[in-house]
Amino acid sequence: MEQNFTELVTHLVFQLAFILVAAKIGGEICERYIKIPPVLGELVVGIIIGPFALGGLSYLGLEPMFEKPHGGEGGAIPVSLELFSVSQIAAVVLLFAAGLETDLKQFLRYAGPATAVAIGGVVLPFLFGVGATFLFKPAGLSGDQLVYSALFIGAVMTATSVGITARVLSDIHKLDSPEGVTVLAAAVVDDVLGILVLTVVLGISVGDGLSAGGVALIGTKAVGFWLALMVGGILGAPYISRALLAFRGSGSAVALALAIAFLAAGLAESFGLAMIIGAYSIGLALSGTSLAKQIEEPIMSVYHAIVPIFFVVMGMMVDVTTMGTVLIFGVVISLLAILSKVVGSGLPALLSGFNKVGAWRIGIGMLPRGEVALIIAGIGLSHGVIESDIFGVAIMMTVITTLIAPIILVPAFKNGGPGRRVDSS
Repeated sequence: MEQNFTELVTHLVFQLAFILVAAKIGGEICERYIKIPPVLGELVVGIIIGPFALGGLSYLGLEPMFEKPHGGEGGAIPVSLELFSVSQIAAVVLLFAAGLETDLKQFLRYAGPATAVAIGGVVLPFLFGVGATFLFKPAGLSGDQLVYSALFIGAVMTATSVGITARVLSDIHKLDSPEGVTVLAAAVVDDVLGILVLTVVLGISVGDGLSAGGVALIGTKAVGFWLALMVGGILGAPYISRALLAFRGSGSAVALALAIAFLAAGLAESFGLAMIIGAYSIGLALSGTSLAKQIEEPIMSVYHAIVPIFFVVMGMMVDVTTMGTVLIFGVVISLLAILSKVVGSGLPALLSGFNKVGAWRIGIGMLPRGEVALIIAGIGLSHGVIESDIFGVAIMMTVITTLIAPIILVPAFKNGGPGRRVDSS
């Protein structure tokens, strides 16, 4: 037992070393030579070295570096649970740092438009996903299986990756822009709404007889916790700041701030939300404090060391071989995923005081599905509600939207001027 544990940890540290080197090489190539965000390099590197590609091969008689777990360990997750766990810790650090960098006053100012953007970015993609699945009937699906697949495709298309967008906006220093704040706020609301959609779809598909009262209870619990965390965090931020800064030990403030982020993340997951929402919310609550200014630099050091692991592991989730049998349907779903988010989120933004440039930026900012879509698709596959081919479609859509969004988002922010009809900044 002890020997097995030692071997497991040894293999994990080798994996982490390999991932960090590969991530930095991929990021360097993208940033220096191709002039695109380094996150794209990290995602592509993940696909290349993942268990479905080079990482699953054996060299010189050695075991594969990223062999897919045997015996169903991890369910639909094609990497080891320990590596996936490290990636989730990295995601918490990513969103906590993004929250610290966000202007709280700006966030509250654009909460109204963000809610409208989020609702539009959930309703239209869900309808497009369900409608297209019924229209194309991929892989000969029929009856209940067609209904369940349609509902899950719709649910996957509602997702928005706050992690991807936050990383890109941080790289181009646009987190505090009106469009950046609106996108991040909308992505958080979008995640809450997406969790509710997933709950309803899962309840229907597994035959739990989920009632309207049950949905309302789950929704109230999730939204109530999020609001309580936000309000409590904002009110308690000055006291938290003073308490943590009272410690004189080297690095104490950083360590305790991260402890609070992990606590908020764990509580969010316990109340039916994603961990990243808890981390972002508490980071946002602390953003205007003296603590935030003091820990910003050391937190970013942790950020640059650990966050690339999350994006590489997310790339490793992609199995390009499963996409062949449903390629046309996957392409259609991917195009509809782009159109539905740009229109569904962009139009409410246009009606909320943003001009066409700003609405375009917001629509593209809401485009990447990222880790949220992977989580939803993984739940569907692990529960036996969808088959591997439909899972492949979800992954294809996730990869395309995740890769294309940063490519379009960076020039969208660099060109076109202010995004508000009346620029008050």
